[in-house]
Amino acid sequence: MTDRYQQFARSGLGRQVVRRLGLPNPTPLRRYAPGQPALDGPVLVGGSGRLGDTVQSVLKAIGAETADADRYGALIFDATGIDGPARLRELYDFFHPVMRQVGTCGRVVVLGTPPEGSGRDAIAQRALEGFTRSVGKELTRGATVQLVYVAPGYEAAAESTLRFLLSAKSAFVDAQVIRIGTHGGETTEPEDWDVPLKGKVALVTGASRGIGASIAEVLARDGAHVVALDIPAQGAELSDVANTIRGAALQLDITAGDAPAQLVQYLRERHGGVDIVVHNAGITRDKRLANMKDAAWDSVLAVNLASQLAINDALLEADALRPNGRIIGVSSIAGIAGNNGQTNYATSKAGVIGMVDAYAPVLAARAATINAVAPGFIETKMTAVVPLLIREFGRRLSSLAQGGLPVDVAETIAWYANPASAAVNGNVVRVCGQSFLGA
Repeated sequence: MTDRYQQFARSGLGRQVVRRLGLPNPTPLRRYAPGQPALDGPVLVGGSGRLGDTVQSVLKAIGAETADADRYGALIFDATGIDGPARLRELYDFFHPVMRQVGTCGRVVVLGTPPEGSGRDAIAQRALEGFTRSVGKELTRGATVQLVYVAPGYEAAAESTLRFLLSAKSAFVDAQVIRIGTHGGETTEPEDWDVPLKGKVALVTGASRGIGASIAEVLARDGAHVVALDIPAQGAELSDVANTIRGAALQLDITAGDAPAQLVQYLRERHGGVDIVVHNAGITRDKRLANMKDAAWDSVLAVNLASQLAINDALLEADALRPNGRIIGVSSIAGIAGNNGQTNYATSKAGVIGMVDAYAPVLAARAATINAVAPGFIETKMTAVVPLLIREFGRRLSSLAQGGLPVDVAETIAWYANPASAAVNGNVVRVCGQSFLGA
């Protein structure tokens, strides 16, 4: 869907109007394309913590240059050495002189230690969240900031996350807090970082269109054999997606009582199990609570939450999720901030976050992970029919002042799915351009 305001804001007349009236000025985001440089400019690294070697190793691997410059592709600060409030001044000393030098669609990454315990070090580390979220609101020209908490002993496990956050694949992920090693396992470096999912089998529900189709395409691009699942009514579109990615189409109503057993049987007979499960299927039946019929409540909770739990339990009971497996949910910022007229939807999506919390230690014991994405305003056929003023409000109410694309959600899911992301477990990352809703 075309963002006509963004087009106008980039025109000659539009630039003048935007500047004079102080209107939002969304920068076209740099998104991933095969063969492009990882970063659009050199990197400036600061801090004196325990992640210096990891940072340098990743920068070397992606071909990034570290040098003084007028414009930086990325700023990286290792704050793991900050052990008390007084040392928070180090953030100011590093960032203050160079904030205006972050390039278009640049990246800012702050690395910390999970703020556990009651000491001054934990207090200082928790303070990093306020810093990064504020920096996200100050950055311009499509630049983003992230905070990555890396547990001691998991330094090398940060590579997949740093690669993702520094790349154009994280275009619409902004001001997020990511935890590595909280329920983490041993990582496996892919033989080829361009196709990290080679040899993996991935299941994507709700895959016939929109975000689901994009997830299937990106996972297939990264080397996975994708089983695209949707209801029989979507059979034609589902087949088109499966044929395009050279995957398989599976027509199944996941709310049926025997659906989990059928799914397990299919995956075991056809593929010997599954490596990646993406619970993307979801529906909306919007009404204010006073006007909502019980069928609207029941159907949304059944599709968006109950079916996922049933499938998870069936896969785990049958031992059909392979070692280093991935379960990935699709929540929503509605599940974090709530939304007028969506009590059923927001309840279900908050439940997905609860699912991640509950299953993370269970899957860690099986050398597997569970995480979720929480999309904000994403340009789809569904949002295209939203009334104009509400649609524009949704687009502009974020630090990046625009809607995301389905591929932005898909790229985040692909990062979770990477075999090198085994220490990323129990996370919910918003793909929302730092939406001001629930921020």
